[in-house]
Amino acid sequence: MTTSQQLFEQAKTLIPGGVNSPVRAFRAVGGTPLFIKSAKGPYIYDEDGNRYIELINSWGPMILGHAFEPVEEAVREAIQHSFSFGAPTRKEVEMAELITEIVPSVEKVRMVNSGTEATMAAIRVARGFTGRDKIIKFEGCYHGHGDSFLIAAGSGAVTMGVPDSPGVTKATAHDTLTAPYNDLRAVEMLIDNNHNQIAAIILEPVVGNMGCVLPEPGFLEGIRELCDKNDILLIFDEVMTGFRLAKGGAQERFGIRPDLTTMGKIIGGGMPVGAYGGRADIMNVVSPAGPVYQAGTLSGNPIAMSAGLAMLRHLHGHPEVYTRLEEIGSKMVTGFQNSLQKLGLPFTINHLGSMFTLFMTDKPVTNFEEAKTCDLPLFGRYFHAMLRRGVYLAPSQFESLFLSTALTDELVEEVIAANEESLKEVI
Repeated sequence: MTTSQQLFEQAKTLIPGGVNSPVRAFRAVGGTPLFIKSAKGPYIYDEDGNRYIELINSWGPMILGHAFEPVEEAVREAIQHSFSFGAPTRKEVEMAELITEIVPSVEKVRMVNSGTEATMAAIRVARGFTGRDKIIKFEGCYHGHGDSFLIAAGSGAVTMGVPDSPGVTKATAHDTLTAPYNDLRAVEMLIDNNHNQIAAIILEPVVGNMGCVLPEPGFLEGIRELCDKNDILLIFDEVMTGFRLAKGGAQERFGIRPDLTTMGKIIGGGMPVGAYGGRADIMNVVSPAGPVYQAGTLSGNPIAMSAGLAMLRHLHGHPEVYTRLEEIGSKMVTGFQNSLQKLGLPFTINHLGSMFTLFMTDKPVTNFEEAKTCDLPLFGRYFHAMLRRGVYLAPSQFESLFLSTALTDELVEEVIAANEESLKEVI
């Protein structure tokens, strides 16, 4: 029995399912999860001493690779002054100043401790600002585990939400409306059928949680127009895409200005952190400036702020990072596509910048229903074939991969070769 297997057996007696976040359990791909001991640059190392090329990067924040030296140095310097104060610090101000400078739509920002906390707060603010109760979300878009977001669409094109998890009340589900991603007509119908009741539309501008799914041309623009026409707030969940698809996030890349933005991952340099921000008039309803209550003892934690500031300052001062990420992403996806063509496999690849997914389906994937046509057992076999060749992927078909600048051209070629050999093995 490997060390990872031993640890997993022990963990299952102490932690629900043996993990502290469900996807880590490898339920979608089978087998035992790897327990990670350390990581550096493009590599992670498990408790059994195995090394893997890393294509998850802690689900996005390690955009410069693991243990990036300026971030490490910032953390070492910060911990000398204690770990938490529960009081204002200079670094919170500096972080807010930097975010508002980089992100086009953010005039004021509030730091929190996770992406889930950011999205929950953003919805509360939207409801408080508009005086309306309902929100629209899209099937397959994940916004954390807040009750309002754990709603699945039904079989129809447009449906009232129903709880997707025990513990979520029907009353909460009643206020969450769902539509298929990339379906403007469905959104129009929801708005027409719920006139003057919708506070906000929230979406991932590029989806990462049904695999990487891109907005079709005109979709984001159409959502913005519908929001403007109906006095609905537009919330971009940029927890994954923020500071990754461009310095200013997906909103900079697509030229769409949301009213509120949720952020996380990269702004903490790997530390637990989140934030939400937007127009000043909206953010001014947040306590203590306004009546919408939201608080957090560890919000703006000085260690997290130090790590995040080091990360954002590097990205802000080195625009060539994004040029390199585009090169890495294009090179890897081209290699994957060439392998598919060589092997005669009709699988689909969705890609933008340093995010991509290989879908085990011959259909285009523009929404969650299309993503669900994938051959999931085949993906599980492919995942383990890649793992045996030293490449660590997301253990689910319905997740995007996240690349880092730590990947050299040689490592990219190694991943491309592993992909081709793995496909040969499992098909």
